[in-house]
Amino acid sequence: MTLGELAGRIGAVLEPAVPGGDPADSLPIDGVAGIGEAGPSEVAFVANPKYAAAVRRTRAAAVIVDRAFPAIPLPTLRVADPKYAFTLAVATFHPQQTFAPGVHPTAAIASSARLGARAHIGPFVVVGENCRIGDDAVLLAHVVLYPGVQIGHRFMAHSHAVVRENCRLGDDVVLGNGAVIGSDGFGFARNPQGRWVKTLHPGPVILEDAVEVQAHSCIDRAIVGETRIGKGTKIDNLVQVGHASTVGENSLLCAQVGLAGSTHVGNNVTLAGQVGVAGHLTIGDGAVATAQTGIPSDVPPGAVVSGYPAMDNRAWLRMVASLQRVPDLLRRLRTEDKK
Repeated sequence: MTLGELAGRIGAVLEPAVPGGDPADSLPIDGVAGIGEAGPSEVAFVANPKYAAAVRRTRAAAVIVDRAFPAIPLPTLRVADPKYAFTLAVATFHPQQTFAPGVHPTAAIASSARLGARAHIGPFVVVGENCRIGDDAVLLAHVVLYPGVQIGHRFMAHSHAVVRENCRLGDDVVLGNGAVIGSDGFGFARNPQGRWVKTLHPGPVILEDAVEVQAHSCIDRAIVGETRIGKGTKIDNLVQVGHASTVGENSLLCAQVGLAGSTHVGNNVTLAGQVGVAGHLTIGDGAVATAQTGIPSDVPPGAVVSGYPAMDNRAWLRMVASLQRVPDLLRRLRTEDKK
């Protein structure tokens, strides 16, 4: 592929290395790489002007930058969003693996289950009674669908993913390795003898269209009602979504996020790694919680919060900066006391 062809695919304006020089349209490109590792036939990207010095040291054939990025002595692909353009470039050189239609002889598919057209069913897959799966589904080895599961078109389930009874998934849903949809909610009540008795959770999990749940994340079913994940939301590895919670559309739950039961997360929310959210509260649309934030109460729409208990990010930054001065202040106080 030439650099000019790649520019067309990602919607970039190609600028020459030197104003008025060779436009480099015919430069051969065979891959993508990071700015520090890219070679003379690869393309890299930079989204932040503070990396301009790294751009000048790179061996890359060309660099994807935004429209306002300073001029650099390399062929430049200018776009509105460098990260998105680089995502398109990666997909150009690394297209997704495809799977031929067919059912492996070791798969166990209930007679009452219905598979859509062109399904790929891998080794040791189990599809329970009365399941319904749309067209172009891919179920890789050891995927298990419990009875009554309903799934839309273009479902992708990596090995060892599990969808429990009566859960409903929309179109274009992706499940990573070991993801569990509809696991038991954590609910117990003491009996008169003081022992814990499990509370059943018959309410299903609903994943709307284009939801992705990555490896070893668990989304619990509800006692009453449902647990719902909104359209386009992406859930990272090792995330726990408690029973009867809801997450809105196009939100991000990063690694090791934990939502206690009956948490309600709005649209376009970002919860960074290891954020913990207490139950029975609401996080408003567009809110952001930085890594390791502990959220014990409602978060208003658009807020950016940090720390524990969660507070305004700017206040938290000032507090952390102040804490770093405490040892010096204590030394000065002791010195004054001695005087």
